[in-house]
Amino acid sequence: MNQAPATPTFVPDGFGSRLKIGLVYMASSVVMEPEMYAMASDDVSVHTSRVTLPKVTVEGLTTMMESPELEQAVRLAAAAPLDVLCFGGTSASFVHGTAWDRDLIERIGRWAPGIPTTTASTATLAALEAVGAGPIALATPYVEEVNERAVRFLSENGHKVLSYEGLGITGDHALAEVTLEEVFELACRVDVPEATAVFISCTNLRTVGAIAALEAELGKPVISAVQASFWHCLEIGGVAGAKPGYGSLFDDRLAPRS
Repeated sequence: MNQAPATPTFVPDGFGSRLKIGLVYMASSVVMEPEMYAMASDDVSVHTSRVTLPKVTVEGLTTMMESPELEQAVRLAAAAPLDVLCFGGTSASFVHGTAWDRDLIERIGRWAPGIPTTTASTATLAALEAVGAGPIALATPYVEEVNERAVRFLSENGHKVLSYEGLGITGDHALAEVTLEEVFELACRVDVPEATAVFISCTNLRTVGAIAALEAELGKPVISAVQASFWHCLEIGGVAGAKPGYGSLFDDRLAPRS
């Protein structure tokens, strides 16, 4: 008598059976995808299309955002059966203010109809609201002209920037070379007691591996652009798809200081 075959045991394959995230990202950047996968549960996947960034300056960011490559990258991403689409450039989406960011979402919506869309900047604002943040401290790798645009964007959206520091980097490859230890030290330097949260900008700056340590050190929410983007995609998709250990944004451990 033949025995029934044993039930096969499968291992996770990262297919994205619960949520498929589309990401439009800089061609020269390497941080956001692995950080999103580090945070993602086994049933959430990330699918990337690329656009060229000449330089991390106001001129370079504007050139990228006005290039026909952007529409092409969005349309290529949208060829996949996505559940949500994120434009993964923080400074590129805030560089000309809130109206610029909102117009970007509208443009992406025309190029990728039917796919809910966010940007790293929009996601950041949603994340800051989710942790109840008011005034904040800001850490960036940017040059001063980009820092000024970041301060303006955050301030016009209700988050007064009490202190900030940028590392003065304009090369995209150099952004990814900043270590987690350096990011940790930068975030600690910019924090002030009156700040209700610390925001670390840039999606090609390593951050998510340091967030839990920073929150333990500072005793307040720490939001990064990559973390916020991933979180917002999960929120839009209605999926609790994050692994533990990536900050109070996901688990509400910390309340902002009054």
